[in-house]
Formats: sequence, structure tokens, C-alpha cells
Amino acid sequence: MKTKFLLIPVLALAACAQPAAQQTVPDVPVTPIQGTWKLLSALQITKGDTVVTYPVKGQEDEMIKVINGDHFAFFKHDLKKGGKPTFDSGAGTYTLTGDDYTENLQYCNYREWEGHSFNFKASFKGDTLIQKGIEKIDSLKIDHEIVETYIKVKK
Repeated sequence: MKTKFLLIPVLALAACAQPAAQQTVPDVPVTPIQGTWKLLSALQITKGDTVVTYPVKGQEDEMIKVINGDHFAFFKHDLKKGGKPTFDSGAGTYTLTGDDYTENLQYCNYREWEGHSFNFKASFKGDTLIQKGIEKIDSLKIDHEIVETYIKVKK
């Protein structure tokens, strides 16, 4: 008889328990450009002259770019310990249509670069992103082509 009295409250509690509410995230397609990317090399081409701008000989730097569904951010810092640290960063929105990739720079430690858009062609080879395009800011007399090669950072 005692078993029946214990069983009834246990069953009643079990019946009242509801599973935890699950939050669902709408299905957002993940594009190949989304992820964390480490810069391997960068070239700057001005009037036919090509200069390697990354890695810089004699400097130990690292740069990553993080791209999600609609924003990007980049961070570059020196790897040396001691002395005055160097740090560059920027962020904003982007669009990717086919291989046309446009960065709209909203934030940058070089304030004169803010508010400008930069158009690139993006191509992917496995876990490598190659970004080619023109950086042009008339007010700063900047007009050159860049080619940046990134590798996707693994988790």
C-alpha cells in the first residue's frame, strides 16, 4: 500500500515536468568566407611595381581576419615581448555575391580609412582564401592593387 502512495506523487511530478525550452536559430547558410583567417602573405602593386607588404622582413607580426554572416574584423599585432607594442585593427560590414567581396570599413585605428568601401575578388582553394582588389582613397592619395592570401584557422 505504501508503494502506491509513493508512486502516485512521483508520477504526478513526472507528468508536470516539461522539457526545457529550446531556442531555435533560423537556418542561415554558411558561406566559404565565414570563419577565422590568418594572413600568410600580402602584396601591393602600384604602377606595375610589386612590393611584399606582409610578412615584413625583420618584423614578427600576426594578422587574423574574422568573418561571420555579415561583419568582418581584422587584428594585427606584433609578437615580440617588451618594447612598445604595435596593434592595427578594423571592422565593418561586408557583402559577398559570387566572387565579388566588398568590405565597408566602419571602424579602424587609422580613422581616415573609415567610411570607405573596398571591392575585391575572392577565390578559395581548399582552406585558402585569396583576396584581390583595389584600395583607393583619393583624399589620402592611395591607389594600388592588393593581393592577400589567408589560411583558415582550424578549431
